[in-house]
Amino acid sequence: MTPKLKLTQTKYADAGFMVYVPDVHSGDSLPISFLDDAEPKLDVREQEGVLGKTTRTAKIGATLGPWLVSHREAVSKPIIDKFIKDIKNTKGTNKFVLSEELGVGNTDTPYRVGTIGFCWGGRYTILSAHGDVDAAAAFHPSLVAVPGDFEGIKNPLYIGVGDKDSLLPEDQMKSIQDFMSKNVSTPNEVEVYPDQIHGFALRSDWSSDKDKKAMDHATKQGIAWFKKYLA
Repeated sequence: MTPKLKLTQTKYADAGFMVYVPDVHSGDSLPISFLDDAEPKLDVREQEGVLGKTTRTAKIGATLGPWLVSHREAVSKPIIDKFIKDIKNTKGTNKFVLSEELGVGNTDTPYRVGTIGFCWGGRYTILSAHGDVDAAAAFHPSLVAVPGDFEGIKNPLYIGVGDKDSLLPEDQMKSIQDFMSKNVSTPNEVEVYPDQIHGFALRSDWSSDKDKKAMDHATKQGIAWFKKYLA
């Protein structure tokens, strides 16, 4: 687990949630260095020439292509689905008291389950909102299919995206907003974060006050969403 993921997990736990972080990739997660190369800081990306972009794209393809094959939906979704099912079936969780802060006042209150996902995991979080969990929050999801992945959403879904996300183009982001506003009746929100790139909610540049504020705001929004729909 990366330090920033650990910090994010701690913030949600401090807010009163029981937090589980599954090893969905079975020890084969992409290294942070690769992710930083795939989506460099905004100022670096804006100054990058054609040759630099071409070289970076080739490097990304050589690594990401085989990884995506190894962790395709047919492999990964059953792992995620089983994890969610195991959490729901864990002894005592159907009578779990989250915290007084969340307004769960007695042991007869069912334990509600939410999912939060970032980047690659954001798509699977969206899919979980089709009914597997009670609420979901996805930040800068990647590799999503519009409208396919958003058809059949049954439970509250929050999506946070940056308007400079090279993995989620503006036209696709607008398609998501349009589809959800017209076709998803359950509570939902798509929030656009100005001048933020892919990964901002989890791997923000802390040397930038603006970027750190965006990351902090994303965490607060996720916590508020779950307090509202899991309580």
